[in-house]
Amino acid sequence: MSTDPTSGPYRWRWLILVVMIVAEVMDLLDASIVNVAGPALEESLGASSVGLQWVIGGYALTLGAGLVLGGRLGDRYGRRRMFLTGLAAFTLSSLLCALAPNIEALIVFRLLQGAAGAILLPQGLGLLRENFSGPELTKVFAIFGPVLGLGGIIGPVLGGFLIEGDILGLGWRAVFLINLPIGLAALAVAARFVPKKPGDRTVRVDMVGAGLVMASCALLVLPLNQGQEDGWPLWTWMSMAASVVGFGLFALQQRRTAAAGREPLVTPALLRKPAFTVGLGGIALFFAGLIGTQLVLTLFLQIGQHFSAGEAGLGNLPLAVGTAIGGAISGAFLADKIGRKVLQVGPVIQLAGAVLLWFELDGVSTSSFSIWDIAPGIAVSGIGAGMVIAALFSFILAAVDDDEIGSASGVLSAVQAIGGSIGVAVFGSVFFAQAKTGDFTAGFHHALVGQACLLVAFLAITFLLPAKGRPEEEQHGSVGPASGSVPAASGAEQGVTV
Repeated sequence: MSTDPTSGPYRWRWLILVVMIVAEVMDLLDASIVNVAGPALEESLGASSVGLQWVIGGYALTLGAGLVLGGRLGDRYGRRRMFLTGLAAFTLSSLLCALAPNIEALIVFRLLQGAAGAILLPQGLGLLRENFSGPELTKVFAIFGPVLGLGGIIGPVLGGFLIEGDILGLGWRAVFLINLPIGLAALAVAARFVPKKPGDRTVRVDMVGAGLVMASCALLVLPLNQGQEDGWPLWTWMSMAASVVGFGLFALQQRRTAAAGREPLVTPALLRKPAFTVGLGGIALFFAGLIGTQLVLTLFLQIGQHFSAGEAGLGNLPLAVGTAIGGAISGAFLADKIGRKVLQVGPVIQLAGAVLLWFELDGVSTSSFSIWDIAPGIAVSGIGAGMVIAALFSFILAAVDDDEIGSASGVLSAVQAIGGSIGVAVFGSVFFAQAKTGDFTAGFHHALVGQACLLVAFLAITFLLPAKGRPEEEQHGSVGPASGSVPAASGAEQGVTV
């Protein structure tokens, strides 16, 4: 069987799409599937609140810190090779997570799993671009996006089902073991049917820049996770200050790397575009609030209202359904019709949902509580979030040039993941600070206040973004310097994950 895609349309190209979807859904599922595992981890491994935050947020941290580097590695060494490497590493790290003897080991293995995801995730869309073109490529993305979005929706539900089902007495470990048969099957099919195409060995991988990004991210998230537990000692503030210096050094190093004729991780011209840099801030603010609040919802249901893992997973459905509705409304016609205003209507609706949820929480009775008591507020918030998620990346990318789309998309996706990690750290700390007193409703209230502040800041930023978004076909069609990076549309796909 020939695997040369240059001699015409590759015979097995649709099988490649299936493998890419399976592998990347597996990756995205693991961003949210452990959200409902908190009580099980506490009982089994003695996980503290900080440990739980690291198990959830650590994955997003290493994923975000490595995404742009992962795209570069695909450019240099070939997307097939890096896809297989990332998939094998992700499957192995999933097994290690399932075998973790204590919470410290589980955190380390989750960090490794996120790093493997950073290698895996950027390659899939690049491989699809290599094997599809024209109308077929448009059709591929029409299939790819919604299916990936489903991964974020079913993550907590599937996690709850696996934990509550206690299959073979595995408990929470089944959440990670489910990746083994899926990963091994995807590996076998990908190794057989994904055609070989060499990378470009002239591409230089900027390891210094990658190291600066990773160190800066760690210096930021570490004190946010540990600060509340340790009483915010001096080292936490020094660490956060050092992270700011680190990001500044990264920007300077990228500029010097480009000036010396070498290839930086991030096109320096991007950082000179005010709308793009402001958009990065907007991405971080929005997803920190969204993902942090969704974590608090799950914690409130399980710890505060004593929901089982399965019930807590189902409790996320109003948010998921609302997000899907808002995304459909925004993506189908609203963004094209009213332009940037969709990014302003969305957070206003989210704020309305937060206000409604606030009053619903005031009427909560532990003895008779049902998810339906707070479902309207959660659903309204989800509708507003979906409106933003479906359109946000395209409006930010409208500020960049065509040859910068690949690099810009990778940066946006990385900032989205890191913002989510920060949201887990901050909102988790806020909730657990109140949970220690037994006042879980106050913890949720404080989280809603935090989200409202972030939404107001995000709303102000939207006025600085371009009035019109970049057409979707341009987002998908361009292959920039980091062409393997996740494209703009993945903002909607990842947005409902936690």
